[in-house]
Amino acid sequence: MTDTTLALLAFTPLLLAGILLIGFRLPARTAMPVVYAVTALIALFAWEMSVSRVLASTFQGLILTVAILWIIFGAILLLNTLKHSGGIKAIRNGFSGISPDRRVQAIIVAWLFGCFIEGASGFGTPAAVAAPLMVALGFPALAAVVVGMMIQSTPVSFGAVGTPIVVGVTGGVDRSGISAALEAGGSSWLEYFRLISAEVAIVHALVGVLMPLIMVIIMVKFFGANRSWKEGLSIIPFALFAGVAFVVPYALAGVLLGPEFPSMIGAMVGLAIVVPAARRGFLLPKDTWDFPESSQWPDNWIGKLEIKLDDVVGKAPISTFMGWVPYVLLAVLLVASRTVEPLKNALTSFSFGWSNILGEAGISGSIEPLYLPGGILVMVVLITAVIHRMRSGELKAAFGESSKTLLGAGFVLIFTIPMVRILINSGVNAADLVSMPVAMARFVADSVGDIYPLFAPAVGGLGAFIAGSNTVSNLMLSDFQFNVAQQLGVSTAMMVALQAVGAAAGNMIAIHNVVAASATVGLLGREGDTIRKTILPTLYYLLFAGVIGLVAFYVLGVSDPLFSLG
Repeated sequence: MTDTTLALLAFTPLLLAGILLIGFRLPARTAMPVVYAVTALIALFAWEMSVSRVLASTFQGLILTVAILWIIFGAILLLNTLKHSGGIKAIRNGFSGISPDRRVQAIIVAWLFGCFIEGASGFGTPAAVAAPLMVALGFPALAAVVVGMMIQSTPVSFGAVGTPIVVGVTGGVDRSGISAALEAGGSSWLEYFRLISAEVAIVHALVGVLMPLIMVIIMVKFFGANRSWKEGLSIIPFALFAGVAFVVPYALAGVLLGPEFPSMIGAMVGLAIVVPAARRGFLLPKDTWDFPESSQWPDNWIGKLEIKLDDVVGKAPISTFMGWVPYVLLAVLLVASRTVEPLKNALTSFSFGWSNILGEAGISGSIEPLYLPGGILVMVVLITAVIHRMRSGELKAAFGESSKTLLGAGFVLIFTIPMVRILINSGVNAADLVSMPVAMARFVADSVGDIYPLFAPAVGGLGAFIAGSNTVSNLMLSDFQFNVAQQLGVSTAMMVALQAVGAAAGNMIAIHNVVAASATVGLLGREGDTIRKTILPTLYYLLFAGVIGLVAFYVLGVSDPLFSLG
């Protein structure tokens, strides 16, 4: 088979998923089993993967599914715990002191708070935490998921304390070969790595400054009574203010401190600036925007997660501060668990998994239940039960409601994530072919020539769409992007940075991320509705980043000042 035929076959699972989810509007529980089966057939007969490797990839995917379901369970459990303790009612009442405008609430809760959670935890946690919180505040479930997915952009490259860069980029390129060339030229890997981190931060800052505004415009366009994007225009000054308040400290941290803390620092500084400003009415529009009355919401807006704020009886009201304490505690524990080595070692010491599954080298899976965000979330729930003085029956009810929500998500993810692992692990085969994601990327690169930098972020986004992970996309494709840059004679560091930026944006449409976020608000089966809306900001992000790449390479003449590989 020709390279073109192989590339088209590699694209088939993604195209099929898009056609079934977006075109035919099938629920993921129907579409993804079909996509998994087609992927397995292509792997077996076109890529000539062994049956054992396909099965091993499937088992690896199932192990990852358990880890993701653990995170989903923790996020839902915290919300249900706060519902029964009265914490959610306190949080909702507290927003009346900031602004009743849903646009302002979305910027503060989703963008700024969500970016902090992404910086601390990553792995889809922000949408899983922010979406049900927004539902509790009175957002339609579909709006909450769409807005929650848009968090999965600017902060993602530095999510989970920099994992996509620290692990993804470092593990995705030939570090030893690059280091040798750097040292021969009087430089070092550390300087090169810092350059990549700085360029990722700068590109994200330039593109991401508009994300709060885009988030709001999409929300008012699709979920307003008048379905008019113009209703979002009056929020422009405040949205741009919130964007700048985040991206300036974010970019400075990326340039000066490295990849571990930009998202957290940007969010903390942004919250410290934006929330007091909003309380004082600074740059807030004169009009107040809200969703239509809930009785007028279409059925597809409404999830199965119900937050009845009046069902907490026989308890003294909780203050707004005490309502927020569990989320503050969550942020603190997430950061501590990733940065305090003794605590990190203690949490990661308890793990179980399967190495070299079915004897297939390199295919392994493990779960660290205490270290995963799910474990941190459950710890916060137990602490919340004490500080909110909950009765045992209330906590039991929260556990029961949360367990029921997992069933639908589990069924979808047991097909989605194994499909992803087959694609990623397809590079080991009897036909001596590159993996399917690399075949797709090469096809794109060979098709566009010198204007490839325009498409470099899209290649990274494709990897994230497949894997649902910026880190995995970087692991798969960073070396490919590096080699393309060498062939074109342009900065390898900048090209790898474009890969990382695009891989972050691809999370907005990654299928299993959408499924996970949808599960937290009881909206399974509507994944296509979400992707149809989040694809718009994804295209904006990939195109704008690509244009920045073209300008950087061919107008500004950005190069690797540290060394020249040739």
